[in-house]
Amino acid sequence: MEFNIKGRIKKNKDTRHYSIWFVFVLSVFVTCLITSNIISVKLIHIFGIILPAGVIIFPISYIIGDILTEVYGYSLSRKVIWIGFFCNLITIIFVWLAGIITPAQFWNGQDAYEKILGFTPRLLVASFIAYLAGEFSNAFVLAKMKILTKGRWLWSRTIGSTLVGQGIDSLLFITIAFMGTVPFINLLTIIISQWLFKTLYEIIVTPFTYIAVNFLKHKEGIDVFDYETSFNPIKFTD
Repeated sequence: MEFNIKGRIKKNKDTRHYSIWFVFVLSVFVTCLITSNIISVKLIHIFGIILPAGVIIFPISYIIGDILTEVYGYSLSRKVIWIGFFCNLITIIFVWLAGIITPAQFWNGQDAYEKILGFTPRLLVASFIAYLAGEFSNAFVLAKMKILTKGRWLWSRTIGSTLVGQGIDSLLFITIAFMGTVPFINLLTIIISQWLFKTLYEIIVTPFTYIAVNFLKHKEGIDVFDYETSFNPIKFTD
């Protein structure tokens, strides 16, 4: 961005603009991710299965990821995944800082704060590794399947990519976070339960995914196929 001699703003020709729809989808993605990490401290009972409460919202981030890759392509999805990562990191840093600052003398909620919002290094490492591996796998599989299917059968891409992405996410997170502290058979049960629950979640909301994808493609006037896209996950520029 440049300023002319009168002090008025002059836009460069290559300045990029992102639509309000893209910004909205990005915001929902980051919100779901951060909310999931906060509420996952609670264990809930669903259909006879014990799961972290984060499973009620975290799968939405994969659905949003499907929508992003399907409509905007892998390149923009890659940016969103990294934005989500750094937003989550910032949240964790300041939650931790707030926790170590001396509380007011009359405030008696410090123990509850640390119990609910405290993060152990092992869980953080597990969460970050699983998130990046799962999200990038999800985006990669969907983008490749879109080319393979020539843009047909959206349901096969959303469900197929979720099977891979959520499988990798559940496997890495549960294994890294709880290996050695939970019996192997219990560990395996948790991994499979989470994977199946998240995949079923994706299947149930598939009609809504169709609606969102068709709406955004119509509003944006785009339908990206990643024929020449670099799938390097750490590439930050096109």
